[in-house]
This record gives sequence, structure tokens and C-alpha cells, in this order.
Amino acid sequence: MIKVFLVEDSPVALNILTRMLESSPETEVVGTAKTGVEALELIPKMKPDVICTDLYMPKMDGLTLTSEIMAKCPHPILVVSAAVQKQDTQEVFDLLDAGAVDVFPKPDGGLSLQYEATKQQLINKIKILSGIKVFTRNSQQKNHLKSYHSPQTVTKKLPPIGNAENYQGNIKILAIGASTGGPNAYQDLLGSLPSNFPIPILCVQHISEGFLDGFIAWLQTVCPLKVTIAQHKEKPLPGTIYFPPEHRHLSLDSQGRFDCSLSPPVDSHCPSVTVLFESVAKVYGKNSLGILLTGMGKDGARGLLKMAQMGALTIAQDEQTSVVFGMPQEAIKLGAARLVLPMETIAPYIVKILKSSV
Repeated sequence: MIKVFLVEDSPVALNILTRMLESSPETEVVGTAKTGVEALELIPKMKPDVICTDLYMPKMDGLTLTSEIMAKCPHPILVVSAAVQKQDTQEVFDLLDAGAVDVFPKPDGGLSLQYEATKQQLINKIKILSGIKVFTRNSQQKNHLKSYHSPQTVTKKLPPIGNAENYQGNIKILAIGASTGGPNAYQDLLGSLPSNFPIPILCVQHISEGFLDGFIAWLQTVCPLKVTIAQHKEKPLPGTIYFPPEHRHLSLDSQGRFDCSLSPPVDSHCPSVTVLFESVAKVYGKNSLGILLTGMGKDGARGLLKMAQMGALTIAQDEQTSVVFGMPQEAIKLGAARLVLPMETIAPYIVKILKSSV
């Protein structure tokens, strides 16, 4: 049984969240609080597996609460917020900067079909967060590169793929995918790239509806490169970071322009990392770089394999620095990753390989 603690000042929202979580035999609400101050007193006694907190609350807001929890008794934290305006959603991501793991839109009851779908999504989020590693983040870590170590070349070699040392491409585009833990991973990676980065960066992040604009605005505060939403039939530009519109896959057409298609989910997701990777493999072949970051499930694994089979350079984030070692692990099992790297070495390695690619 997964023990959940809810921090929510709205009685209506608290009732809905409790009802949703208590409906599952796998989740149990072990305590609730209306303020951050009250939560800090109760959490050590309740010993929850996951904490859900709102953004705006009396006496102590969600940001202060998250910072206090991560400093005193680190737990997986899910931000459950109704903030859907761009300014508000950027504030939501400040909680991720403080140590929260993911965001989820506050349910409003709604129609029965919507209610059931939202309930299952929430329960799935809680189940994922209950099994993750908790990373604490501090100001010394943020936006600063750690010492660079030589990357670990995957020991298992497949003849069609080989390893990083025999890479013969001339990298023209970078494609990245992530899920749970991805926002902070993107912040660390993209925030560490130089302002004169010479190629386009195409990204997919699994994120709850309503939070994309805030996520991009939050990333822009730490990234020296422009971060934007891809436009259909637009040509990707060097030194620009692109994410797909909500509920759209991100791929490239035969002329290298964006195809932001409204299509069924692939690997259970829309947007799908696999769709992006397979498209980049088809258009750019060996002249591309694919990176699969932290995340639950297998989205992106077979797409990264397709890139590797086409001769591209492929990287998977290592287990130690992944919040959830799901997607990268699947790619490694398939033999899709030429390299397995800790987060702090990925950006320096990208810069290094771009200088040396032929």
C-alpha cells in the first residue's frame, strides 16, 4: 500500500483527491494538511511514501514547503495545482527546482468520463513517484557544470551499432526525450550548453496538460538558447530548442520541416519520443545525436535504436542520476545506446563531440 500525504487548503479539492486515491487498493491517504506549517508537523509522524502539495496556501506556500521538506526529510513530491496561466505555471516549476518531481493538474470533479481518466492518471503518477530516488538540489549545483569525466562506453557491442569511438557522422541535429524527472534533467542539460550552440535541438517531455507554456518559460530562465514551441512546417534553426505543441507528435517531413501531427499515441504517449527519434533517423541518418533521459516506461527506446542502426550517435542517461531508470534502461537493453552517461557529463560531452565530429 502506497501512503500519500495531501497538502491542500481547498476542502473541495481535498475531498476529490482523497476520494480518487482511496478508490485504489494500491494507494492510501495517511494524512492531510491545509497549510505548509501543519504539513511539516505531521509528515514525520505519518511517514508517507509520496507528498502532494498545492502551490498557493496560507501561512506557508508550496515552494517554501517543498524547500523545507527537501532540507529536513526528503520525500517524492507531486505538485497538484490549478495554475494554468503562464506566469503561474512558471511558479509551479520553481517547486521542481526546489526538489519536487512532477506536476499534475488539480482535478475539479468534472464529467464522469473525465473524472475516471484523471483519477487513473493521478494514481499512476503516485505509483511511479513511490518508487523513485529522491534528489536534493541546491544553489551550488544549479546551472554549474560538475567536473567532466570520460564517458563510459557501453561494453555490449552490436555489430550494426558499434560504439562511440567509431562514430563517423557529422552531427547536424540533436533530439532529446524524457518523462518523469525530465524537467530538472532538461534544466541541467540545456542550461549547460553554450550560447553559440551550432545545431537545432528537438525535445519531447511527457507533461500534464496545461503546463507546457510554464515549463518552456521556466527553462528559458536558465537556458542561454531560445526555447520555443515548434510550428507546423517550420524549419528548425541552429541554436534553438523546440518542444511540440500539446497533444501533438513532433517529427520532420522529407524536407526537414516540422510535422506537428495530431496522431494516435505511440508507446502510450502523444507526443512520443519514439516518433521524434524515428523521424530524425529517417531524415538525418548518421548525422544526428539522440539522447534518452530519465523516465518511466519504454517510450523512445526503439526510436533510439532506429537512430543507432542508421549510424547516429546515441546516449542514454545512467541509472545513478536518473530519477526513474525506465526509458534509458529499455534503450540499453535493446543495445540502442552507444554511450551511457551521468547527467553532469552529457552537456560537456555534446560540446566535445560537436567539435570533433567529421
